[in-house]
Amino acid sequence: MNENNVMLETATFGGGCFWCTEAMFRELAGVHSVESGYSGGRVDDPNYRQVCSGTTGHAEVIQVKYDSAIISFRDLLEIHMETHDPTTLNQQGADKGTQYRSVIFAHDAIQRQIAEQALKDLQTGFSRPIVTEIADFETFYKAEGYHQDYYSQNSSAGYCQVVISPKLRKFREKFRKKLAVQAA
Repeated sequence: MNENNVMLETATFGGGCFWCTEAMFRELAGVHSVESGYSGGRVDDPNYRQVCSGTTGHAEVIQVKYDSAIISFRDLLEIHMETHDPTTLNQQGADKGTQYRSVIFAHDAIQRQIAEQALKDLQTGFSRPIVTEIADFETFYKAEGYHQDYYSQNSSAGYCQVVISPKLRKFREKFRKKLAVQAA
């Protein structure tokens, strides 16, 4: 529960660089927090350098705490799938390696069932097969502090301007009705 006695649920997604996905999910109504981190690997408490090496088995992920009375897990899944390329194996744009894989970490059997159905339903919107992995959630390791809320802390940096800002504009237009602050 959070400070308002709202029961929050947790979703964990990987879709390439966590700076991009974190920036988008932070803007959604019903989302209480988004943390960047690592999941799905075999190294305890990894750091960014280790994960970037591709040897830990971890993916860059976001962990989302949300109020399901406002936004559903299915809604979060659809946004996740439509804001990265789920048809490229171990790659998002110029980022290559298993650490950038498209993945949904199911926290329970219900999330797994919803994810499996969502991938089937969403396949018709893609010309190539969806390769998103669905895995059981085990552990989330929070990324170093400088990765948290990266976009808002560094929005004038080159990577943010060239990569994240255009993605955010498209995201805001497509999901305008799901944003915490509605655009006029």
